Amino acid sequence: MDKLPKCQANYAPLSPVTFLERAAAVYADQPSVFYEGTAYTWKQTYERCRRLASSLRALNVSKNDVVSVLAPNVPALYEMHFAVPMAGAVLNTINTRLDAPKVASILKHAEAKAFFVDYQYVPLADAALEILAAESIRPPLLFSIDDVDSPKGVKFGKADYEHLVARGDPSQPPVAVTDEWDSIALNYTSGTTSEPKGVVYSHRGAYLSTVSLLLQWEVKMSPVYLWTLPMFHCNGWTFTWGVAARGGANVCLRSPAAADIYAAIAAHGVTHMCCAPIIFNILLEAPRKLPYPVHVLTGGAPPPAALLEKVEWLNFRVTHAYGLTEATGPALVCEWHAKWDLLPSHEKARLKARQGVGVVSLADADVKDPKTMASVPRDGASVGEIVLRGSSIMKGYYKNTTDTAAAFRDGWFLTGDVGVIHQDGYIEIKDRAKDVIISGGENISSVEVEAVLYKHPMVVEAAVVAMPHPKWGESPCAFVVLKKEYYREEGGFAIREEDIISYCRNNLSGFMVPKKVVFMEELPKTSTGKIQKFMLRELARGTRDGSSQVETQVEQVLAMSRL
Repeated sequence: MDKLPKCQANYAPLSPVTFLERAAAVYADQPSVFYEGTAYTWKQTYERCRRLASSLRALNVSKNDVVSVLAPNVPALYEMHFAVPMAGAVLNTINTRLDAPKVASILKHAEAKAFFVDYQYVPLADAALEILAAESIRPPLLFSIDDVDSPKGVKFGKADYEHLVARGDPSQPPVAVTDEWDSIALNYTSGTTSEPKGVVYSHRGAYLSTVSLLLQWEVKMSPVYLWTLPMFHCNGWTFTWGVAARGGANVCLRSPAAADIYAAIAAHGVTHMCCAPIIFNILLEAPRKLPYPVHVLTGGAPPPAALLEKVEWLNFRVTHAYGLTEATGPALVCEWHAKWDLLPSHEKARLKARQGVGVVSLADADVKDPKTMASVPRDGASVGEIVLRGSSIMKGYYKNTTDTAAAFRDGWFLTGDVGVIHQDGYIEIKDRAKDVIISGGENISSVEVEAVLYKHPMVVEAAVVAMPHPKWGESPCAFVVLKKEYYREEGGFAIREEDIISYCRNNLSGFMVPKKVVFMEELPKTSTGKIQKFMLRELARGTRDGSSQVETQVEQVLAMSRL
């Protein structure tokens, strides 16, 4: 058995790029992309990607060079998921909700060789490039992405995206993947630390994760996929490549407004979409019952059972998943059992809110005691850390051997998230480690927000926790202690809540700005001086819709902390 050799006939490195070549051959004349009045077939998309890859190579973009993109869900961003690796390079999709300093830090850390910017984000890109210039950092090659359907004529960089596509040579073969461990994408985390970490995906991991999710979600041939999930989120949870694998049609939306979502479903016969739970709130702002089921894969904070019931009444069939950047998107899926269909709606919603079991590409998923690495009992009550292992886990953190080593222990990847495991093997998150706040699908580091608050000249202490938000699911709530000189003798404070919020708005990305600020004389602490955030979370739960009742509970909480 061991003497049978590998050869080109029986072994090929795994890469999701091969899905496009197959789609061009098998589904050549079927639609690949819809965007407003623009439409392409798979044959056209394949040719456009080959042209762009050719142009990138002519610019000396080669293996391990990083190509960064700042764009919404438009055809160019979709095409670059194939064209960049076809040039042998690594794709870096940047979160469009970040501020200029964070974009600059990513470009600097990634050492981007080229930077493509959608016309809508040129001001943000300009501000980021000014920061790099002030640090005497050489900028990447700059290119604009104009609107392919209605060009705006915005000038930025050396050339426009469509110009590069037009001048490329489609007969030039793509760079062959010789080692499936080669890097295909570099994605930056958005909240687990004050400084984002660069997560590197391999061709192998991206391929297996793509196939795994298609199987897990039972995606049939020729789906019509609506892009409500940003493609910059873990490469669209790999569905950028997955839609090509099934010969489907991508329906691109620049922004996920309710009217646009419903219009796209009606116009194109959408069958599938992925989204953060915030999209459910958007859909319910102007609810329309659909004439047929649309399958939805959602992740992030577990949607409340009542919300799931409302969305399913509209004919959206929801599957809940759990994932993180380091796991190439969804890692656990609430795989549904037919017998559960017989349960009452509230019980079905409760089961759907569980994060579930490991996807097919994972070798294993478990909940372990982080100190002993022993599995916790499967009783749905014993708490531990969620751990994963398998081919869809990241290669590691770019230029960060320390954090890479810390993330892997005893053959497992430590997610940092706390959960329980039920008797049937289904995992359920009970809390987010490191106090991550999930707002509209974005991870917000409480540490990062606190760092900004601590820089305010009047602030001596600050703690940030999640509070309920009717639209975003969660949003930051800041508890602030001012320096003694800013407490007025007659009561009150020398600064207003809106002043602190304005200060944060000037120093943070918009989605990270606290929606509520509570002034306290002291923060609840343990005897060793550690802030008791679980008490602050209890307070924050009373802040929905801007309620100010939280202030009346402060003294009670402080009294409890002193016991």
